[in-house]
Amino acid sequence: MVTYYRPTIIKYGVGFGSALAMAVSFSINKSIFWAIIHGVLGWIYVLYALLFVQY
Repeated sequence: MVTYYRPTIIKYGVGFGSALAMAVSFSINKSIFWAIIHGVLGWIYVLYALLFVQY
């Protein structure tokens, strides 16, 4: 079975994940440095914050 996907969907998903990670990181840490690092990690940091950070 051949699976076709739209590159634009993946591109926007990665972009949204990075933006969300940066916003969450800055909100929690109040640091632009960590926001940039977490923006590079994208969805990995979003999932980490969701599972392990106490609000």
